[in-house]
Amino acid sequence: MAAGGGLRFLLVALHMAAASAALPLVVNTWAFGKATETAWRVLQMGGSELDAVEKGCTQCEMDQCDGSVGYGGSPDESGETTLDAMIMDGNTMEVGAVADLRRVKNAIGVARKVIEHTKHTLLVGESASLFAVRMGFPYEDLTTPKSLSMFSEWLNQSCQPNYWKNVVPDSSKSCGPYKKTEKVICKEDWISSQRRISIHNHDTIGMIVIGESGTVASGTSTNGAIHKIPGRVGDSPIAGAGAYADSTAGGAAATGDGDIMMRFLPSYQAVEYMRMGTDPTVACQKVISRIRKYAPKFFGAVICANTTGSYGAACNKTPGFTQFHFMVYNPSLSQPSEQVVDCI
Repeated sequence: MAAGGGLRFLLVALHMAAASAALPLVVNTWAFGKATETAWRVLQMGGSELDAVEKGCTQCEMDQCDGSVGYGGSPDESGETTLDAMIMDGNTMEVGAVADLRRVKNAIGVARKVIEHTKHTLLVGESASLFAVRMGFPYEDLTTPKSLSMFSEWLNQSCQPNYWKNVVPDSSKSCGPYKKTEKVICKEDWISSQRRISIHNHDTIGMIVIGESGTVASGTSTNGAIHKIPGRVGDSPIAGAGAYADSTAGGAAATGDGDIMMRFLPSYQAVEYMRMGTDPTVACQKVISRIRKYAPKFFGAVICANTTGSYGAACNKTPGFTQFHFMVYNPSLSQPSEQVVDCI
């Protein structure tokens, strides 16, 4: 009797696994369902995996997903919104990326042009904007009344929180301008970092698309950390950090505190775990655990998918962030499905 029950449980588990492992597949961070649906529709209309990633992330840029993707959000210390994005082809291993992009709204579209029209991988700052204009993208104001209000409120709170340390005047009480102190304290203040970066002020869309044949593409788009120091680049446009794709293994994408997460190349590491046969959920958990050894209170999550269509996610449990929501679409679903994992 017990053996029969165990067998039935195993068969149900195998059926569920088979149902979840279906191609094609779209997976993206957070409950950004319109982006998922857009990417899926591109695939259904015969578009490539790269097309699906680009259009899916573009949807979030237009929708200003959670205020942390696209124009009009996360103003930096000067009040300007700048954008970071990348896209990766898992067949050719080509990457196109832009960082600190100014006055151009479609950041991942510009990143795609870096692949198509240059031999480079990453363009940054004002030069990236000039490249975008040459590729036919219009200059547009990325500032909105909302972003101006956020900036004004921050100034009125003595520029708190911010990303300075080892400076005078005291950056925890003043807006500066700052100068370096004679004595440098090297120890990272993880608690302070946790207050600056949280689910409430910094998300990124990271997307993985796997076609029917197992071809993998991935991409990201974000306006970065709110009140960042001008010129700051996080993990999102860095291959292996913000996202990674390899059609011989799978894809991964990260979201959260990019200043910490990019030091560990979590997306690359997760793909390498999957290459060795590790289940996608376990691969995500392993990279989160690796970061946590050094930054116990970091805010972050990773999504993973292998070339069979199996997928998973993991996040680091911190106060106020105990679960992570992400989106999935595959042939076993009739519409984008919001999935939830408990943080570890």
